[in-house]
Parts: sequence; C-alpha cells; structure tokens
Amino acid sequence: MSGKKESVLEAVRGLTQNYEDVELLIPKGGRKLPDRDAIIAILKELKTVVFPGCYETSTNAEIFPDYFAGCRLNELYDDLKSQIEIALAYQEMDKTQAQRRAGEATDHFFTSLPRIQLLLLKDVQAGFDGDPAAKSKEEIISSYPGLLAIYVYRLAHILYKEEIPFIPRIMTEYAHSRTGIDINPGAVIGEYFFIDHGTGVVIGETTEIGDYVKLYQGVTLGALSTRMGQQLANVKRHPTIRDHVTIYSNSTVLGGETVIGENTVIGGNTFITESIPANTKVNAKSPELVIKQPRKKSDVRVWEI
Repeated sequence: MSGKKESVLEAVRGLTQNYEDVELLIPKGGRKLPDRDAIIAILKELKTVVFPGCYETSTNAEIFPDYFAGCRLNELYDDLKSQIEIALAYQEMDKTQAQRRAGEATDHFFTSLPRIQLLLLKDVQAGFDGDPAAKSKEEIISSYPGLLAIYVYRLAHILYKEEIPFIPRIMTEYAHSRTGIDINPGAVIGEYFFIDHGTGVVIGETTEIGDYVKLYQGVTLGALSTRMGQQLANVKRHPTIRDHVTIYSNSTVLGGETVIGENTVIGGNTFITESIPANTKVNAKSPELVIKQPRKKSDVRVWEI
C-alpha cells in the first residue's frame, strides 16, 4: 500500500506544481472556456428554426410561425450571448466591454439568420440538382452530411468574421466529428455549394470558393507548407476556387497563390500546386489496369467443404 500511496502523492505534488506554474492548465481569475455542449445545443435548436419542416415535431411553426420563431430565438439569443461573453472574458476583456461586444456580435448573428437560411436553401438546391440519388430536398436536409457541415460552417462563419474566439471552431469541429468534413470557419464560400458524400473533405482557413462549386469525398483545399507556424497567421495560404468548378474525389489543391479558374473540372486523385486556367479539364494519368482471366476451366480452383 505504501508504494501506491507514495506514487499518488508524488503525482499530486507534481501536477499541483504544474497547475501553479502553467496558467493554461487552470486559468486564474475565474476565467473559463465556453461550454461545448451548450454551443452544440444551440446549433441543434437553430436547425428547428432554419428548417422547421424537417426538424420541428409540433404544429407551432405551421399555425403560429411568428410565435414559434420568436420564442425559440428569444431563448437562443440569451444562450449564445452568454457563451460569447465567456469566450471574450477568457481573453481578459473587461466585463463591461465583453458584455457590450457580446451583444453586438449576437445582434449581428441573429439578424443574419434570414440571409443564411436563403443561402442554405440554395445549397440544398445544389445538392438536389447535383445528385441523381437524392429523392427529395427534404432527404438532403435531414440526411446528407455535406449539408450538415455547410449549415454549421455558415453559422460559424458569422462569428468568425466578428472575431469571436473559440466558438466558431467549436462549432465546425462538432460538424467535423459528426460528418468527417473539416471546414474551417474562416473559409469564404459562395452560393449553391455542394459536398457529395463528403468524408475526408478538408477546407482550410483562407480558402475562397465561388458559386456553384461541387466537391467530392477526400478533397483537400490546403496550404503548401505550415512550417513557419504562427508567422503565417492572417496570410493567404489556401487556394481560390472560382465559380462552376467540380473537384472529384481524393484530389488535393494547395497554396495561397493557386487559383482554379471557372468552369474547370479536376479529376480524381489529382495533386495541384499551381493555378489552372478557366474552362480546363485536369486529370491525373492513371496507371495501366491489367485484368487477367483464367485461360480454361481447369485453371479455376474450386474449394470443397
């Protein structure tokens, strides 16, 4: 027993000393990070307001739409403002200033919701038009991981532009964990955006995407190098994708100076680090595929059980 006791006490002494020496481990002054579960709950509840026909189970939205939206948003406003205040206070912003700034950011977020809703409807239309397997727009809203990732991104992007810490990334990392699609909240994405299948898609912070762009699974829009670390903060390091571009599965486009021109199609398994002119088709040269058939029936082995 003495071995166990001494081991635990030694660990406690060391950990306690680290707590005192490194403020990152236990912030001083009562500061705390925003509540991840609370932020996810806000995202889920907002879905019932943005797409009530797919997520609201009561008849309130149909019979009393203004009452329905008003009640939901009234509570969500307070919840989001509280989390924004916590995020700002963590960065040691004065309490009065944090309250004022949180109010401004929350105001902007909620007044942006009608515009975001219309953008998402265009994304839904892009998904329906671009996927012959889609049976309805409702199926895309309720089932497609790409639409969920885009929904979360568009909300997170509002707060990113307001320079709210922590919360935008908490939002998009929630979508990442749910869908396998990693969209940084700082990316700028236009209208009618569609991600088909989606697993493994990565869209970096300074990526710019135009209108009517379609990505397939495994596409990476990334940086050429991040060896300089924080020195690259606020530097354009991810590509620009113009309007009406399609990028097929497992393709990679890297670099802040890389521009993919409009109406371009990037074939699967393509690696691109330089700009591509408009109206271009790009394909990786595939290795030769060799298929051998058995010469005769006797060449086929039959296993008996």
